[in-house]
Amino acid sequence: MDLVNIVVVLIVVGVLLWLVNTYVPMDGKIKQILNIVVVIFVIIWLLQGLGLLGSLRIN
Repeated sequence: MDLVNIVVVLIVVGVLLWLVNTYVPMDGKIKQILNIVVVIFVIIWLLQGLGLLGSLRIN
């Protein structure tokens, strides 16, 4: 994985989360759950991309 790709993806995900949190009228609990889920997915993606976490396959 290229460092530029990682930075671009992190910026895009951050901006999208900011837009959702700012402009989408949702309950605070739902926004919090959405933020946690997105952050967990990004962390897993990042760890897989850096080779620190093996491939997660569902058979």
